[in-house]
Amino acid sequence: MHSFQNHCLDVTRRHFLRDCGVGLGKIALAGLLAKQSLGHAAAASAVNPLAARPAHYPGKAKAVIHLFMAGAPSHLDLFDPKPALTKMDGQPLPPSVTAGQRLAFIRADAAVMGPQFKFARHGQSGMEISEALPHLTKITDDISLVRSVYTDQFNHAPAQLFFQTGFGVPGRPSLGSWVTYGLGCETSDLPAFVVLSTGAGISGGSALWSSGFLPTTYTGVRFRNQGDPILNVSNPAGIDAGMQRGTIDLVAAMNRRRMETSGDAEIATRLANYEMAFRLQTSAPELMNLKSESQETLDLYGCDPDKPSFARACLLARRMIERGVRFVNIFHEGWDAHSDLVGNHKSLCQATDQASAALVTDLKRRGLLDETLVIWGGEFGRTPMVESNPSLGRARGRDHHPKAFSMWMAGGGIKPGTVHGSTDDLGYNIATDPVHVHDLQATILHCLGFDHERLTFRSQGRDFRLTDVHGHLVKNILA
Repeated sequence: MHSFQNHCLDVTRRHFLRDCGVGLGKIALAGLLAKQSLGHAAAASAVNPLAARPAHYPGKAKAVIHLFMAGAPSHLDLFDPKPALTKMDGQPLPPSVTAGQRLAFIRADAAVMGPQFKFARHGQSGMEISEALPHLTKITDDISLVRSVYTDQFNHAPAQLFFQTGFGVPGRPSLGSWVTYGLGCETSDLPAFVVLSTGAGISGGSALWSSGFLPTTYTGVRFRNQGDPILNVSNPAGIDAGMQRGTIDLVAAMNRRRMETSGDAEIATRLANYEMAFRLQTSAPELMNLKSESQETLDLYGCDPDKPSFARACLLARRMIERGVRFVNIFHEGWDAHSDLVGNHKSLCQATDQASAALVTDLKRRGLLDETLVIWGGEFGRTPMVESNPSLGRARGRDHHPKAFSMWMAGGGIKPGTVHGSTDDLGYNIATDPVHVHDLQATILHCLGFDHERLTFRSQGRDFRLTDVHGHLVKNILA
C-alpha cells in the first residue's frame, strides 16, 4: 500500500494528460468546438427560434387543428351505440363490471341509463353515428373513429392536462409546444401555436398550452374572441409605426448584446416576441377580418363573421393553417353533463357539429386536408350509469368515465372511413384494440414525421418526451 501511494504522488498532471491519451491540445480543441457550436445555435435561435425545421422523416401532416371538447362528451350518446344499455335501463350494472372503479359523483350500483339519442349507419363505411351529430354523418368516409380510448385520469383538470401534456399536473410542455419545438413554423407574421377558447372556461387553464420546461417561445398564444385578437396589438395615441420600429430596434440591440454574454435562450424568445408583436399589428387584423370569405363559405360553417362562436373559430383555424400556422387548439368547454345530458349535448352539438364537419369539408376542397391533421374529442368518457342527486339538483346525467371513450381524427396521415377498437356491450370497458392517450400522442407525432421516442428535451438532468416512457403507434388508423 505504501509503495502504491508513493507511486501516485510521483504522477504529475503532465504525466496524466500524456498517459490517458487526451492532452491539453485535445481538451482545448473540444472546448473551442463546443463553444463554437453553442455560439452557432444561439445565433440561429436569435435570428428565428421558430424557423421551419425538418422532422425525423417526411410526415404526411404539416399542421394540426385540435378541436378539444373540454368537459368530456358522452361516447355512449354520440359515437358508441349500445342496445344492451337500452334493455338494462333502470337496472344496476353487475358488481363484477364496476369492481375497483373509482367514480367521481355516483355509486357503483347506480342504475343504467340507456343511450339518449338514436344511431344510424352512414356513408360507404357504414359508420354508426348519433342523430345528435347530423353534419358529422355527412363526412364519415373522411374520418377515422376511435372507440377504444382510455386515460389514467378521472377528473377534468388532470385529464385535460394528461391529454395535452402527457402528465396529470402542470409543468410539462403541451402537444402544440412539442410540435412547434420540433417543426418550427412556416410563417413569421403569425404565432406558430394559436389557442382559441369558445366555451365557458377550461378546467386545466393556461397550463394546457404552456411550453413547460421548453423555451417560452413555444408557448401557445391565446387569441381573444372579439375586439383586438391580442391585447395592446394597436398602438396608443401618438405612437406611429416609425417610432415603434425604432424602439424595438434599440431594445433588440441591447438584448442581443446581453445574449452574447449570457447565452440565455429566453432572451432569444424575448427578441422573437418583440418582432412578432410588431408584425401582428398588420397580420392579426387581416386574419380576423372574415369579410373576404364568400357567403357560401360562411354558410357552410354556420358562421356570423361579427359574432364570437365555435364556427368562427373553426373558420379562423383554416385561415391560420393557410397562412403557415403550425398548430391551432380550439377549446370548447361545457360538455360536463352531470345533469340533463340530453339538453346539454343537444345544445353543444348544435354549437359545434356543423363547423367541425365544415372544417374537414373546407380543408378537403382546398387541397389542405391531406397535410392537415384534425382531431376531435374530450378528456374522457361518461358512465353507462345515470347520475341523479337531488341535493345537488342533478338528474339524468352521466358521471366521469376514464376507462373508455371515443374520438375522431381526419386528414394528414389518417386512414379515412375506418372504425378502430370497441367497448363491451355496456360501453364500460375496452373490448378490443385499446388505445391509451399516450398511444394517440405517439400517433399524432408520427403523422407529423416524428418518432415520439426521439423527440426529446433535456431538463433537470434527464431527457423528457411527450409520451413519457409509454406510447405505441395506432397503426390501423394510419393511411
